[in-house]
Amino acid sequence: MLTKVRSLFQPGAHTAAVGTLAAPAHAPGTLRHSNGLRDFLNGWDKVEGRRVLDLGCTSSANLSFFTTHGHNIHSDDLLHETAQPVYFHPPADDPAAPAVFDADAWLDANLAFPDQRFDAVLLWDLVDYMPEPLVRPLLERLTLILKPGGTILSYFHTRDAGAEAPFFRYHIHDRETLEMRVAAAYRLQRIFNNRHIENLFRGFRSVKFFLARDNLREVLATK
Repeated sequence: MLTKVRSLFQPGAHTAAVGTLAAPAHAPGTLRHSNGLRDFLNGWDKVEGRRVLDLGCTSSANLSFFTTHGHNIHSDDLLHETAQPVYFHPPADDPAAPAVFDADAWLDANLAFPDQRFDAVLLWDLVDYMPEPLVRPLLERLTLILKPGGTILSYFHTRDAGAEAPFFRYHIHDRETLEMRVAAAYRLQRIFNNRHIENLFRGFRSVKFFLARDNLREVLATK
């Protein structure tokens, strides 16, 4: 179930799933300037009561940032949920075949929200680590639950990142700075080029790219 806060639900925590790479314990955090986050939060100091969906590793810093500024935040460690055995089944027409990921069951269990529920989504870099059968259905579901004019902030790795690139937790430090901490051990599944990213957000009013000096591209998509 989703961790929901700000007078709606009690915040919770998830244990990270075991992946294929070893993650160092208590790795020091790294501060990263984020133009995408700055634009994502532009104007938020003038309003209250916006609903945010944070799909990365549960972060007390992110929860505190939004609730302190008068907004609602729903948070869940979605990548952890993709590793749960309950979502892997053999094909119905061949029970002896290897199990495949059941994207429909996963979406119904993790993102069963009414249409136009959220003003904004923090997707971070999860798409690069998600099982392939889930990528397109995930973006379609997020499009449905996002309000018109709402935004999705996401990060995509460049080819320079490599398959051994560490997986990070993203903690909001201030309106244009993130603290990145190495988290659970997940392997990078794919690299999207700009055209592929634009296709993921097909139908959105705008897709804005932000250049960075590291191995991440920041993308702000507006519905």
